[in-house]
Amino acid sequence: MALPSGTQPASGSAPPAVAVRPGAAFRRRTLADREDLLGRLMLGPTLLYVIALAGIPFLLAIVLSFSDARAGSLSFSLVGLRNFLAILPDPQFHRALWNTLLLTVVSQAAVLVLATTSAVILDAGLPGRRAIRFLLLLPWAVPVSLASLAWVWIFDSTFSVINWTLKALGLLRTWLFWFGDPALAMTAIITVHVWRMFPFATVIVLAGLSAIPQDIREAAVVDGAGFWRRLLQVDLPLLLPVAIVAVLFGVTFTSTDLSVVYLLTNGGPYNSTHVLATLAFQRGILGGDLGQGAAVALFLLPVLVVVAAVMLRLARRTEVGA
Repeated sequence: MALPSGTQPASGSAPPAVAVRPGAAFRRRTLADREDLLGRLMLGPTLLYVIALAGIPFLLAIVLSFSDARAGSLSFSLVGLRNFLAILPDPQFHRALWNTLLLTVVSQAAVLVLATTSAVILDAGLPGRRAIRFLLLLPWAVPVSLASLAWVWIFDSTFSVINWTLKALGLLRTWLFWFGDPALAMTAIITVHVWRMFPFATVIVLAGLSAIPQDIREAAVVDGAGFWRRLLQVDLPLLLPVAIVAVLFGVTFTSTDLSVVYLLTNGGPYNSTHVLATLAFQRGILGGDLGQGAAVALFLLPVLVVVAAVMLRLARRTEVGA
């Protein structure tokens, strides 16, 4: 029963009921309301892409490594561990394995030092930081084929800008043939890998440095800690989890990279700069022995899995401890 105009409801009486449309409380849920199903649908194309371009070739490589498959033939049979037993006593495989370990360890150590130094400089309020960050990312953005061809000219035996610069400064007495000497060729490969990887590592370390709580740094300043003490006792310990992740990415990319070594030296001189990736390409694709090429390519897989597990666990522990 409606109240007359201007009349207030009596004290203690129930408020008037609000009209509700029939079925409004039981409205059908749409796809946008089902976050679990929507998330799976949106991840579906990415998952299919990874399975098609990485998962299937990976499984095929495992099958080929246990087979006698040859290029140009569709028939093959499983031979067990024969391919792995054949490469173990091979001196060329030993050299490729050593080169892979040397390239990975030396380049990532240099990348970590350069990336940390660059991140600390950029975080210190250097003028023109945005322009420097843009220039710093160029090596990572440039296609590796174009970059490697440019480095081929930089290390050219006749037109090397490094040789001419050192000669003009009076620091060079004997002309350096970068791709004619195994030690110099490995030095060139390591240099190019460091040049390629340290911008990516710098971005990761810089992001971790920016995420350090400002009150911790201010407390260190108030306590009288200088630059080096803050860097060594405050910043670097807090950066350790991020640095481990950066090194993990670098180790994975460097130890499995084919393009830089193949474009710079093609494994020369005299097959002395082969890494496992280029040796697998030489044996499997150029040599036609798909089974042995797959065995060489998969040799470091267990090692990389163990290294990744250990580094991720270490990063988690240091993050929790921080």
